Amino acid sequence: MEVTRTKLAGGVYLTFYPAQKFKTSLLSAQFVTPLRWETASACALLPAVLRRGTVSCPDMGALSARLDRLYGARIDCTVRKKGENQCVGFVASLIDDSYAPGGERLLEPVASLLGELVCDPVTERGRFIPAYFDSEKANLIDAVRSILNDKREYAEGRLLREMCAGEAYGIPRLGDDKSAERIQPQKLYSLYRRLIGSARLELFYSGSASRERVEQALQAAFAALPREDVQGIAPAAVHSARETVYSVSEALDVTQGKLGMGFACGSGDHTALLVGNTLFGGSSNSKLFLNVREKLSLCYYASSVYHRQKGLITVSSGIEFENYQRAYDEICAQLRAVQEGRLEDWELEGARSTLLNAYASMADSQGKLENFFLGQAATGNHETPEDLAAAVREVTPERIFSAMKTVSLDTVYFLRGKEAAE
Repeated sequence: MEVTRTKLAGGVYLTFYPAQKFKTSLLSAQFVTPLRWETASACALLPAVLRRGTVSCPDMGALSARLDRLYGARIDCTVRKKGENQCVGFVASLIDDSYAPGGERLLEPVASLLGELVCDPVTERGRFIPAYFDSEKANLIDAVRSILNDKREYAEGRLLREMCAGEAYGIPRLGDDKSAERIQPQKLYSLYRRLIGSARLELFYSGSASRERVEQALQAAFAALPREDVQGIAPAAVHSARETVYSVSEALDVTQGKLGMGFACGSGDHTALLVGNTLFGGSSNSKLFLNVREKLSLCYYASSVYHRQKGLITVSSGIEFENYQRAYDEICAQLRAVQEGRLEDWELEGARSTLLNAYASMADSQGKLENFFLGQAATGNHETPEDLAAAVREVTPERIFSAMKTVSLDTVYFLRGKEAAE
């Protein structure tokens, strides 16, 4: 994969991925800023407000008309959490110039509009348009509160908040509803000015245009971007394991229990932990899926995720309330099986294959590539999918078992029904 990353200006970087096989091009502009409770909701609100209009296209109708003239190009606002940083901005998708009617160039006008959304938003007396602000603020509050309706997502978020209390990694990407309710128009505009002046800006392009042309288009589009005392990214501090397991239980009006378990990893061998987690619960061939869910029927679902930036593994499962202890014990037993190397050859090869297929499939999706390279840039890593795939091929069983032996239970979160709690 011929990927290059260049510095275009102070704190402005372009990741360039040349690709001839796509009929579309992708442009992304993402500001990377440290996650903080006091700013998380406001930063999440910002791109939605900016997307409502620019000076030249002051409303959604004018913006839509301009995008229609660019053969249906799309620009979507995004809010993502990468390590202990929040990434907010826009992703544009457009017909690749090699497929544009009459050889028309679309890269430059779409890049220009992207720059306008960031640098030249429509305002009124030094603040965002009140109607736009109020509407998007209400949408954000609804989005935060709606997480409670998805009990699996809610429980996963609560586990991280409890496990990483006092750490930025425990902050949700949208913040919380109380913080969102307190956002004021003038403070949001002040945050916007600080963000575009001091936050790192990560740009990404995938398509058939030359790197020189992409650089020129983006430099012109963001020429008005102020750059003042640009801040670095926030490195994620590895989570320190608790001496005793911390348990939290919560009762809500639910018919299915949610058991979340957070484990601290004491090894820095990320590749070994990644493969070990895939064996444990990171695939449909994992021990959690085949044994806890399928063989023993203790869970409606059971899976695990390895959080490389924080050195954590989290388990998410849905259970009957009365199966709490059995599920808890069996999840721990399956972890011990991986730690002790009690597995078949096909399990290890299946885990490798799962990861290798995931890395290979990234090359088939511009969206996956953009998300991957944004995550790398926002966490200070530089490996390509090919680099990570090579590491997975080379990791030995001994390294996997050694790394997994450092994994210890840290936090348990259980969401139970109100009737079960009484």
